[in-house]
Amino acid sequence: MARRTKQEPLPEDFEEHILDTDIRDEMQSSFLEYAYSVIYSRALPDARDGLKPVQRRILYTMNDMGLRPDRGHSKCARIVGEVMGRLHPHGDGAIYDALVRTAQPWALRLPMVDGHGNFGSPGGEDPPAAMRYTEARMAPPAVAMTESINEDTVDFKPNYDSREYEPTVLPSAIPNLVVNGTTGIAVGMATNMAPHNLVEVVQALRHLIVHPHTDVEGLMRFIPGPDLPTGGKIVGLDGIRDAYETGRGIFKMRATARIENVGRRKGIVVTELPYNIGTEKIVERIKVLVQSKKLQGISDIKDLTDRENGLRLVIEVKNGFVPEALLEQLYKLTPLEDSFGINNVALVDGQPRTLGLKQLLEVFLQHRYDVVRRRSQFRRNKAADRLHLVDGLLLALLDIDEVIQVIRTSDNAAAAKERLMSVFELSEVQAEYILEMQLRRLTRFSRLELEKEQDELRKTIEELDAILADEGLLKKVVSNELGEIAKTFGTPRRTVLLESAGSTAVAAAAAPLEVADDPCFALLSATGLLARTTNADEIGTGGGRANHDVVLSAVRTTARSDVGVVTSAGRLLRLAVLDLPAIPPSANEPNLQGGLPLSEVLELATGERALALTTLTTEGPGLALGTRQGVVKRVNPEVLSKDEWEVISLKDGDELVGAVQLTTGAEELCFVTSDAQLLHYGADGVRPQGRSGGGMAGVRVADGERVVWFGVLDLNAAGGVVLVTASGSSTALPGTEPGSVKVTDFWEYPAKGRATGGVRCHRFLKGEDTLVFAWAGPAPARACAASGAPVDLPEANGRRDGSGVPASQPIAAAAGPLATLLTGDAPSEPPADMPG
Repeated sequence: MARRTKQEPLPEDFEEHILDTDIRDEMQSSFLEYAYSVIYSRALPDARDGLKPVQRRILYTMNDMGLRPDRGHSKCARIVGEVMGRLHPHGDGAIYDALVRTAQPWALRLPMVDGHGNFGSPGGEDPPAAMRYTEARMAPPAVAMTESINEDTVDFKPNYDSREYEPTVLPSAIPNLVVNGTTGIAVGMATNMAPHNLVEVVQALRHLIVHPHTDVEGLMRFIPGPDLPTGGKIVGLDGIRDAYETGRGIFKMRATARIENVGRRKGIVVTELPYNIGTEKIVERIKVLVQSKKLQGISDIKDLTDRENGLRLVIEVKNGFVPEALLEQLYKLTPLEDSFGINNVALVDGQPRTLGLKQLLEVFLQHRYDVVRRRSQFRRNKAADRLHLVDGLLLALLDIDEVIQVIRTSDNAAAAKERLMSVFELSEVQAEYILEMQLRRLTRFSRLELEKEQDELRKTIEELDAILADEGLLKKVVSNELGEIAKTFGTPRRTVLLESAGSTAVAAAAAPLEVADDPCFALLSATGLLARTTNADEIGTGGGRANHDVVLSAVRTTARSDVGVVTSAGRLLRLAVLDLPAIPPSANEPNLQGGLPLSEVLELATGERALALTTLTTEGPGLALGTRQGVVKRVNPEVLSKDEWEVISLKDGDELVGAVQLTTGAEELCFVTSDAQLLHYGADGVRPQGRSGGGMAGVRVADGERVVWFGVLDLNAAGGVVLVTASGSSTALPGTEPGSVKVTDFWEYPAKGRATGGVRCHRFLKGEDTLVFAWAGPAPARACAASGAPVDLPEANGRRDGSGVPASQPIAAAAGPLATLLTGDAPSEPPADMPG
């Protein structure tokens, strides 16, 4: 029932004052206040931690609630209620939407929240469940964002009702704004920033710390482009370069698709979509185009996406239509290709600014310098306070009997404190600490512990003082912490960068005309990534590279030509060079992180491996092939009429182990078998055969043995040629053989006739019975493991049939740790087949 209210009468001396205000002035001032509130408190992120206020409040509240990754999930409704009641009184809908986005792996490159339940779909067609059903906790990166927040590393401000305090910014050990990007619409301005790869961003930050005057081109050596959470491809790098320089730019995103056999028909299978594009939007757009007769050749479209296999959108093509041409139409007419407009607007010192890549990184580094400096000062003060107490306690323990006597003869605690301060020259804090000390601390063991703690505290204070006094040491601490962040949370690149607008599924004949037929090199990495480069100096062989950067094969070609891929099954597959992503010419080392996976353009059978690249020309001495069972063959490539064919007829159980393109025809062919037999002879002793020939006997292989390595050598190469062999046990698990490694000058081994057993090249030690790896070529400085880490090799000073020295790590075959060898210096011109 409604209550009646009685209005109190106005006092007798009340005078009414009405102020006339121009409606234009009032609207202008009110709108400016509203616009500033939206810009500063809602829509734009802070350039330091990359978070909007609601996102920052969510992470700070979850940290206060103890929802860490090692604890259970909590209901999202509880988290939203805590955030709304304490810090963000703007409605639970906005808070929950922000919480959901921070937990979506397709929205953020590095999600900050670990969600449990239905958190929506990539395209937004499937909305997230209500917050009373879903649960969440902090993801490990969120812990790094809030770490050391209680050590006076950031400033705090009162909340909306001044009852609590909230941080103005998070310590943010992760460059969140560049890594995760952001989007927001304010009043009169907007922001739209693309996500990037954490490892690449950290590399650029560490480079910028050492070289603060680096330009954008120098930073793009480490950050070649965005790395979208949904993968896909980025076509065209000019817009990215503009965005890195000015803060504004546009680039095109393209879905990852391949042509497969779908039943009796060909089909287009889409496995990765552009950023913020869902399958429902694609399906709906294709149906509209087909019904309006603007798109022909599609018989059916199926969305086979599930949690186990990920995204899989199958578009069946009618018989009589070319799938590659249809895919090009889909790119033009549907969201399978979409644009992303970069607009790097963020708050710097409370003011919205448009920032380029270098400015974004500099703002973050300056923030980390302040955080580490304040953290070091806090820890230094805390250690100094503790050292002060320990010094007083040790002083009292030297004459504990007198301390007890002074306390017992005092009238009260205040008098005891005054007498302790007077007799032992203690401070007030030290005296109070002694009075509160427990009797069990009065032991000899406690004194030893205190003396040890005293030394540790002095050492800690000395280290922290050095950081506070030396700017260079402070930067080194920041750089090392960034390296640990990249090591802990770094993941491989997902997005492929394509410099041209050509599709990877389009044949060379349909390539864009503006692409010149310039000379280049086609590269194949040890992990099956393909790329091309126009700069021969990029193919260096120095250290410090990851496993995807180890070049397995490189051939000289042109941009509009074709090359062949020789596989272990004896097949040669045709590949258009223009389909391969280009390495930027500014790179000083071949960075194949953005390379094209071999599986996207070629279909290999189970167990089939790509061995090498080769040119498709009728000139030259041709290919040299060696098989597992000791067969050798020379074949001259011919002009192709098909996309694939067999270069050798293999017997049952046999496979290719080496394929090298000859340059002069006078090279040496070399076999190394698993029972440590080496045979080499001139290539001119092998008669060339046609494509269907089965080869001839190359080396005699004993029963139960196999060929470990086959290659082509130039014995007149500068610096000499060496042989590297690694022995192990045939009964050990792959990759765990505790064998030995041997390096020998190749001239120790005489040439023998073809089809003979050769000479012994390695003597097995106890527990060894097989060679697990062999390689011959220019004198190497070190080996490269499958993980990309360098492996030290002994010097070439042993007998040809002597044993090796114990390996520093387990040695296995090509699929094991010792994946390939790196020569000491970068060649001025890459060989036809890099060692692998």
